[in-house]
Amino acid sequence: MAREKFQTLTEPMFYILLCLREECCGTDVMARVAALTHDRVTMGPGTLYNLLDSFQQAGMIRETCVAGRKRSYLITDKGRETLAAEYRRLLELTKDYKACMEEEDLR
Repeated sequence: MAREKFQTLTEPMFYILLCLREECCGTDVMARVAALTHDRVTMGPGTLYNLLDSFQQAGMIRETCVAGRKRSYLITDKGRETLAAEYRRLLELTKDYKACMEEEDLR
């Protein structure tokens, strides 16, 4: 069975949505992601703008302003729901890791 496109998010996807809780343009998103992750997660403009386009088509973000070539975006309710679902999924992963590691320590 094929996996739904946004069933799980990559790190760049997660951080883009996280950054778009406040309105900003693509250049600002790249800078915020780099700052937030201390340069652990970086993305080029091709990746960023492809993801922004996909998120917009999926109704997860909306374009808020266009000034020449500069476009600004903001997360939608659907995007917030997707971000929250991914956060819960990551918590489950860490819970499973912790349970397995504690079990291993008991051996």
